[in-house]
Amino acid sequence: RAALLAACPAAGDALVVNNGAAALLLATTALAAGRELLWSRGELVEIGAGFRLAELVASAGARVREVGTTNRTHASDYRDALTSGTGGDPGAAAAGPSADARTAGPAPVGAILKVHTSNYRIEGFTSEVGIAELAALAHEHGLPLIADLGSGLLRPEPALPDEPDAASALAAGADVVITSGDKLLGGPQAGILLGRREVIARLARHPLARAVRADKLALAAIEATLAGPVPPVLTALRTDPDTLRERTDALAARLDGRAIAHDGRVGGGGGAEVPLPGWAIALEEELAAELRTGDPAVVGTVQGGACLLDLRCVPAEDEDTLVGAVAAARERLRVREDRPRPERASAHASAQDAEQDPGR
Repeated sequence: RAALLAACPAAGDALVVNNGAAALLLATTALAAGRELLWSRGELVEIGAGFRLAELVASAGARVREVGTTNRTHASDYRDALTSGTGGDPGAAAAGPSADARTAGPAPVGAILKVHTSNYRIEGFTSEVGIAELAALAHEHGLPLIADLGSGLLRPEPALPDEPDAASALAAGADVVITSGDKLLGGPQAGILLGRREVIARLARHPLARAVRADKLALAAIEATLAGPVPPVLTALRTDPDTLRERTDALAARLDGRAIAHDGRVGGGGGAEVPLPGWAIALEEELAAELRTGDPAVVGTVQGGACLLDLRCVPAEDEDTLVGAVAAARERLRVREDRPRPERASAHASAQDAEQDPGR
């Protein structure tokens, strides 16, 4: 907790649970169970293994109310949903969300949810409502604003200028921000809730908090990630393209390959489709499968008839190991190609038999 608050001073308090989905479940259950949760249609995310966040939230009793359309959602969509139903307690806006709002008429709105689409992008004719505008609207109606950022940034990252971060979301007025302990943070799988002290305390007191709490190893790993050296994910993200080019040129010469321009990707639920300009070593395409199944396994990208190796995620001290892995993969291919095929071996044996027994 102390390490999180030191890393994100904008937060009044912090709570860690076992994963991001659990964090969303806890926040929406504690703040909106039995009430409506306003949620843009363009942010109804499906995560891994086919789990849909809206179904997860609804399973614990919050009533998801979709607003806007897939590609465009406006502040007026949220406002119309608030005025057509029952909002929270306007008198509680200054002090924050009111627990008494749960009894304010039939099907009241319990909270507004803003979800960052960290694993996909919608482009073209689009519109969304920012956190600052949503926070003002939520607080006008005495409601909390939950911002699920997902991807793990606690502060702005220059390499991903459009990726939201917890500090900025809290400064913009979000009452509770949800982010991951892994992904761009670079730690263990965990769900992190940051926000106003009284809101986090309310979540921590909810019975569900006990069921989704993180274990001691995860807590220790998060503290080590925040207080220790820069995690590998951030080191790779911040790699200097010129330095990467020098390493790629040198290793391409050792591997009898060629260096080509290549855009990397973040992957793993953050910075969706954002190109990371860099370089890669182009090798024979048929090496890809051999490298993947070797020991150590090397995962390249098959593109344009070549197997591409991007050194962004390969520490300099592992370059000799990579050279050895490529040499071993080439040797396995050579042996396989030199080995007689079964049909050729059978034909050769028949010819030998005929020579030994001409009367046959």
